[in-house]
Amino acid sequence: MFLHPDVEWAGLTGVEADPVGTPRYRDGDPVRIADTPRNREWEVAGLRGVVYGDADPYGRERSWRYGVFPVGQDSLVLIDETELEPVTDTERRDRALASLRGLAVGDALGSQFFVPENRGAFERRETPPGSWEWTDDTEMACSVFAVLDRYGRVEQDLLAALFAEHHDFDRGYGPSTNRMLRLVREGGDWRELAREAFDGRGSWGNGAAMRVAPLGAWFADDLDTLVAQAALSAEVTHAHPEAVAGAVAVAVAAALPPSPPGPFLDAVLERVPAGTVRDGIAEARRLLTIADPSVAASVLGNGRQVAAHDTVPFALWVVARHRDDYVRAFWTAAAAGGDVDTVCAIVGGIVGEPPAAWLAACEPLPTWAGAG
Repeated sequence: MFLHPDVEWAGLTGVEADPVGTPRYRDGDPVRIADTPRNREWEVAGLRGVVYGDADPYGRERSWRYGVFPVGQDSLVLIDETELEPVTDTERRDRALASLRGLAVGDALGSQFFVPENRGAFERRETPPGSWEWTDDTEMACSVFAVLDRYGRVEQDLLAALFAEHHDFDRGYGPSTNRMLRLVREGGDWRELAREAFDGRGSWGNGAAMRVAPLGAWFADDLDTLVAQAALSAEVTHAHPEAVAGAVAVAVAAALPPSPPGPFLDAVLERVPAGTVRDGIAEARRLLTIADPSVAASVLGNGRQVAAHDTVPFALWVVARHRDDYVRAFWTAAAAGGDVDTVCAIVGGIVGEPPAAWLAACEPLPTWAGAG
């Protein structure tokens, strides 16, 4: 545990903003756990704490920091995040980064499907010219990667804040996600906002599944932890059990090594909870003898409904057939139409490292994600 050298146990009396920039404390007021009911408390080695950020007492904007309260005391003590020991698991990071690159290329190239002048190239299975820009799929996946790269686990409050901070309306977010992230920036509680849809059960959209593959690659050596972490990552925006199941399925698929199609999907099914998504994956298992992606998609869906159960089963059908061939997996996924960029993002994130020429044609990953 590292304490900021300029702060004594009783030396700090207030901060200006919480992680999403909402004024919460008056300068000079004591900061107590009781004053922060919406921020998650934690206890490690006898210290309780709360996450806050943006405007710290030293004027460093957007500097994420931790405050800790010694048990039995009320004064906040800063921990300088720059002095915390970083996560240095190179193997996990490399796996996740390869998945993120695969996801970004699948997303960016898949999004070109919707440009009318590119339709001929897609029909010939040729990549279109020019730079391929990625969409919200990649932008949100970059936040997932950034949190893992920073802490080695999902920190939901930080993930929600990063989603909101880097939310670019022009990247193609759905209306409900646009609204939610705007409200988070304005001080809304992501826990409440994520459960507003479907009579309080939350969205069952494919947004949690589309961004989670790098997390699966990160935790490929620990499937029990992977399942729990995938669920945490989903809940920040998609609280419905089917959306969570979709995220778990994609994360598990990204963790598994190449294997014959049937056993591959069997291994995924072992970790996915009962429900519509699991039923769809079981149907994908039965359709492995079908070679035509359009036929498979007519049964499994192709993301046109923008729902987890309409997207994940077909994406996993594609991956099961082409787990170790990025190019064939991409063209098979794209051939079915529908939500092409999202299906191809999921497929690309699971398969992993894309062809070098395709990566060079893709918009670079953002520097803020630390994915260089």
